[in-house]
Amino acid sequence: MNTFQHILNCIRSILRNRMRSLLTSLGIIIGVGSVIVMVAMGEGSQRVIEEKINAMGTNLLQVNHRPPPRHIQSTYTRRSSFSREDIEKLKEESTFASAISGVVQGNANVIGGDGSVTVRYQGVEPDFLKARNWKVDSGYFFDEEDLYNRSTVAVLGRTTAKNLFNEDEKALSQQIRIGNVYFYVVGLLETRGTDIDGRDIDDIVLVPMDTAMTRINNSPYVNHIVLSVIKSDYLEAAQREIELLLRESRQIPDGITSDFAVTNQTNTINTASETSRILTGLLTAIAAISLLVGGIGIMNIMLVSVTERTREIGIRMAVGARRSDVLFQFLAESVILSLFGGIIGIGLAFLACRVLYDIGIPTAINPVIVAVSALFAAFVGIIFGFYPALKAARLYPIEALRYE
Repeated sequence: MNTFQHILNCIRSILRNRMRSLLTSLGIIIGVGSVIVMVAMGEGSQRVIEEKINAMGTNLLQVNHRPPPRHIQSTYTRRSSFSREDIEKLKEESTFASAISGVVQGNANVIGGDGSVTVRYQGVEPDFLKARNWKVDSGYFFDEEDLYNRSTVAVLGRTTAKNLFNEDEKALSQQIRIGNVYFYVVGLLETRGTDIDGRDIDDIVLVPMDTAMTRINNSPYVNHIVLSVIKSDYLEAAQREIELLLRESRQIPDGITSDFAVTNQTNTINTASETSRILTGLLTAIAAISLLVGGIGIMNIMLVSVTERTREIGIRMAVGARRSDVLFQFLAESVILSLFGGIIGIGLAFLACRVLYDIGIPTAINPVIVAVSALFAAFVGIIFGFYPALKAARLYPIEALRYE
């Protein structure tokens, strides 16, 4: 009997008990489907995290103020944020930065059109857009002259513009009031969505930094500094250089902890991705247990099948079937049941991922995981089907014919 006939016999045997075969494969169906869905959810969330972090800017570094530890405040007590001199030193001496901007920020009541909202405002320099990889898609952004003249011009995020004027495009050339200062809207930012913390990036007002310092905050200091590095390969070198330059600018003695922190966007991505990978791995391992349970179910049913078909095995051996033929048939049945369950599981996983995507849960199906899941399903069939097949092959023909 050739291989093709063996496989046909296996399929006929499986189809004689369709419901039992389906229930036997249920563990494999659940296991394969769960593994694919869990990995897809993990990769989908990881991509979303990376997209949201990358939306903050290209090759971005941020410098934030950090108060010195209590035990050294007696010898070094500088607690202010960054000054104009700090920013100018970075612009003059940094060799890796392609764009640098100070940022003055806060929350204020903004009035415009028929609306009044509490919104986050930021006083920035013209290089801010380049550092944050942001664009103005209506109107224009303020320039160095506006910065120098402390012009009262503003660029709105789409959410803020819509909240104030009902339709975002209506905000252009209109007047808004931040606190007690009136500003003219000269531009609208492109839509960026939400950041990694779920905050709406588009709910923002940008004004010239010097205007924010003198007319809104009434302070000579900026909250933090953003920088874009010319190439991602230079991020770590730029981080070290910025720390040295700022320590020199802020006159921090050797051996004293810096009162600022330079954060690297790549580190943030790696940390978030590693957390996502660990969680995905844990969920996948839990889902993979279903495959083990499914394999045990297949072994159980195949042992029952051997017992039910003992007389059939004896007849086949009596008319010339070899032990290897019997072994192959039962092993093939086990593998086909596993593959059958794997294929259904893959189909259900694709359907589940589509439903999850439609309701707002990000998923990204990895073809490699799909292929590995299918192969693993077949492997489970071989491992858990081997013992029942071997038991069937070792039956003595005479004893098998006597079995009732």
